[in-house]
Amino acid sequence: MIDASSLPEWAAVLVAVLVLAGAAITLIGTIGLARFSTFYQRVHTPTLGTSLGAGLLLAGSSLYFSVASGRPVLHEILIFIFISVTTPVTLMLLARAALYRDRAEGNEGVPGTDQEAVEDATRIL
Repeated sequence: MIDASSLPEWAAVLVAVLVLAGAAITLIGTIGLARFSTFYQRVHTPTLGTSLGAGLLLAGSSLYFSVASGRPVLHEILIFIFISVTTPVTLMLLARAALYRDRAEGNEGVPGTDQEAVEDATRIL
């Protein structure tokens, strides 16, 4: 077991800052999820909060265990790579599925269904 009291003060402060910043960013993303009204607005904030918040938490964890054990601990880098790859892909798949469903049902307020916006997009292409 690694004793936290043997951690140098500079490392303890840096770990605390990283963990608190990561938790705060994740909390902000969660509040955004509860606060926004439509699915398309709600899907962005948890994704950003998860990626950046988890990155800071993992940086704090890696620093703590590296300093406490006296050797580099890099398992968190692999976790961060998986999170940073899977979170945006999941966001994109969820948004596309919801967009397809809403357009097929003819729901109002669907992004990109405004006729002028569609014409502008086709002119650009």
